[in-house]
Amino acid sequence: MKSIIIKGAREHNLKDITVELPRDRFIVITGVSGSGKSTLAFDTIYAEGQRRYVESLSAYARQFLGQMDKPDVDSIEGLSPAISIEQKTTSKNPRSTVGTVTEIYDYLRLLYARIGVPHCPVHHIRIESQSPERIAESIRQGSKKAGKKGIKKEASRGAGGNSEGRGHVTILAPVVRQKKGTYGQLIKDLNKEGFARVRVNGEIHRTDEEIELDRYKKHDIDAVIDRLDPAGDRARLVEAIENALKRADGLVIVLDAEGEEHLYSSKMACPVCGMAFEELQPRMFSFNSPFGACETCNGLGIRMEFDPDLIIPDRDLCIADGAVALYRNAIDGWRGQHLAAIARHFGFDIFTPMKDLTKEQFHALMYGSDERIQFNMSMKNGEAFWSHNGRWEGLIPQSIRLYGQTNSEYRREELEKFMRVLPCPACEGKRLKEKVLAVRVAGKSIADLTDLSVAESAEFFERLEPQLSEKEREIARQVLKEIRSRLGFLEHVGLGYLTLSRSAGTLSGGEAQRIRLATQIGSNLTGVLYVLDEPSIGLHQRDNERLIETLKSLRDLGNTVLVVEHDEETIRSADHVLDIGPGAGIHGGLVVAEGTPEEIEKNPASLTGQYLSGKKKIEVPDSRRRSTAFIRLKGCRENNLKEIDVKIPVGVLTAVTGVSGSGKSTLIHDTLYRALMKRIYRSSETPGDFDELTFDSEIDKVIVIDQSPIGRTPRSNPATYTKVFDPIRQAFAETKEAKIRGYQSGRFSFNVRGGRCEACQGDGLIKIEMNFLPDVYIECEECKGSRYNRETLEVKYKGRSIAEVLDMTVEEAREHFKNIPAIRNKLDTLLGVGLGYIKLGQSSTTLSGGEAQRIKLTRELAKRGTGRTIYLLDEPTTGLHFDDVKKLIAVLNDLVAKGNTVVVIEHNLDVIKSADWIIDLGPAGGNEGGWIVAEGTPEEVAEVERSHTGRFLKRMLGKA
Repeated sequence: MKSIIIKGAREHNLKDITVELPRDRFIVITGVSGSGKSTLAFDTIYAEGQRRYVESLSAYARQFLGQMDKPDVDSIEGLSPAISIEQKTTSKNPRSTVGTVTEIYDYLRLLYARIGVPHCPVHHIRIESQSPERIAESIRQGSKKAGKKGIKKEASRGAGGNSEGRGHVTILAPVVRQKKGTYGQLIKDLNKEGFARVRVNGEIHRTDEEIELDRYKKHDIDAVIDRLDPAGDRARLVEAIENALKRADGLVIVLDAEGEEHLYSSKMACPVCGMAFEELQPRMFSFNSPFGACETCNGLGIRMEFDPDLIIPDRDLCIADGAVALYRNAIDGWRGQHLAAIARHFGFDIFTPMKDLTKEQFHALMYGSDERIQFNMSMKNGEAFWSHNGRWEGLIPQSIRLYGQTNSEYRREELEKFMRVLPCPACEGKRLKEKVLAVRVAGKSIADLTDLSVAESAEFFERLEPQLSEKEREIARQVLKEIRSRLGFLEHVGLGYLTLSRSAGTLSGGEAQRIRLATQIGSNLTGVLYVLDEPSIGLHQRDNERLIETLKSLRDLGNTVLVVEHDEETIRSADHVLDIGPGAGIHGGLVVAEGTPEEIEKNPASLTGQYLSGKKKIEVPDSRRRSTAFIRLKGCRENNLKEIDVKIPVGVLTAVTGVSGSGKSTLIHDTLYRALMKRIYRSSETPGDFDELTFDSEIDKVIVIDQSPIGRTPRSNPATYTKVFDPIRQAFAETKEAKIRGYQSGRFSFNVRGGRCEACQGDGLIKIEMNFLPDVYIECEECKGSRYNRETLEVKYKGRSIAEVLDMTVEEAREHFKNIPAIRNKLDTLLGVGLGYIKLGQSSTTLSGGEAQRIKLTRELAKRGTGRTIYLLDEPTTGLHFDDVKKLIAVLNDLVAKGNTVVVIEHNLDVIKSADWIIDLGPAGGNEGGWIVAEGTPEEVAEVERSHTGRFLKRMLGKA
């Protein structure tokens, strides 16, 4: 078949649509947020492809994968095997890195096992195992060449002379290496064995001589095996070498005609210290295997330690004012009395600032003491009193003990706030054993190589092949080809700035998705349907072109590439576009337009087409707001930041821009946000490295609005997070039926006893633990998923129960509660950021990162502001259509209009052109980033030639 034909798709909000998509083409599905794009692409097409694949497996395999529900669709014809590449972050497993996820590290392990050269980690000497014949051949070829191929004795680093045709060589067996003793008996034994001469500390002696040695000094003793012309009798040379190796446990010293020494070994061992190496195997280079992992950190490369500066972050404070951040919320309880007794015993009190404590007093508080202390404790109401005489273990030892003992995930996370992640002292963060790190290819260990960026690694491998011998080239050819191609794919999707050692858990959703995309290209599959979710997220316009080329190369391999996307450039590059709409939620779910990008542009019914044609657009502001007050950060040098001084204008909208990896998140999240939190809230989080933070104008609140989930459990939902559920419950409590029954607002909460279903404790689902398999959730039979008991559901507001209200979309709820301002106003803010389609009771775990971020934004909008708040947002346009971006810009401008400062990290040019001020970082990613390339108004930045953002911005402003 030449098409994928979907008939009667009704999943979620889809309106029984029928669609025909061309196979082996690059297809973009677009439309406003919540219109049904992801429902069609992922919940219908991909889900059916996945279900059919599972159905094709044996019954035995299917029992481990579970039963997959059929999407609500009449039929799908022409469907290929489907692979989904979603926008979710990769594994949070600390053992996963960019190298392991892309499988490049597997090829590196193989490369190092096959052509890596071991070196002694102590003496840095190349280690080779050589047969007597090979050693003899080296000697015969000349000491100059042997000096390069053999292993020189540490005492001798010269180049060596050529012995061939220029004299005899002496074969020595080193029997004593740098050991104390007189060795009289040893020399007599050598004489009995037939050795006429020995070399003692560099001088030749006869073995029948009386040789006096100082027993307290270290000595070298070598038995002279033979002296011969290497160009002569080859058999005699090999025999002499064999005898020396036998007598000296695998070592032989060759003294050439010029007195130069060359040391050889028949074992994989250092000839100086004897450190032995086993045969190299790929598993030795894995930090996830006991054969290679550092024994101190078990291959993690880090250790966590409680930090006194995090436990007591502000030494100007005293205990009574909360100096001990660990107990800040418990200072009025028994913890406070405990600390008061410790202070009294060591000669200070709870009102003494920490900076005034002596070194001994501070050490006793932090690390404890063997002295016995009298602890007198009483209840707050004075009814109970008890006394205890004992030792104080110290804040840090106590924290270590509690961290080790607790089974509570929450408690562990709380304690981890006072811990600092430090590199492992044994491997210095490189994760591997010392011996493994001493194996090199072209002078680099495997850890050195993974610490390079993808772009630098690609350059290294381009230069490597000419440095290899013919034999090494033959062995490594296929491995090098695979490594180079995978590195090339990563560069092509705009990830050249990442290092292979970067932990997978630190990647953004966009980065993780593009890594998976690069991995798929490397697999060279054909005849596959790829379904992608906004691959352009987090990507600068400069890199977008390369991403589009990558998607087209997947298509050219003979695959169908189906992309849910809002990016204009991607839409224009597609072979076929499907516009779903016209609105969100119940107003969406229809095919508004389909065809080539040009056909979409000409279709008056398509909102996307109107933006593509320019009939609708986001206007450039008539004027830019100016500020005379700034937040100044001096000397920012965290990660790749280059000691930069940054000034952020107060009371305006600032966009922080730059290519991926240029340092935007490091500057705003790791440095500015944490520095403000420490200054305003005395947070224990350590900001990135910088010199000074100053304000020209007062800032009293800092709020970060990121894409992390609004809750970790299915209990959390938009209604509870935005607090709109409180007035909704109050509205139910004020109904006539509720008053007759005596129900308060608490009765309508699914989190407390009374109104909730006790069978599922208000979850609506029952969790069944499957031990080694994933947990299974089934609908609660008692409440049928409604979360409430029958009595609570009998109370209705305007004919709807509380469970039915939670199942309403924001838009439906807005109409239902339009007469209650407390509810209507909160729902209006959700509608204002384009979230009218989400359900009030929708589990927070099902929301996308962009949706979670906008819900957080509405919660802040609903609060009464101080006008002195700084809001920090990270790519708020994620998942937004042109029309939704327009609404978002209006919301951000509302925040600024109230006197607040808004800082957004953004790649979307519509937001950037609407900003009052731009800080553009770059010029590139990774080590080549971290500079301020341009700053000023959009018009000023557009004129900076070396700014990649400025170049694209100039085009955008030119269109306006």
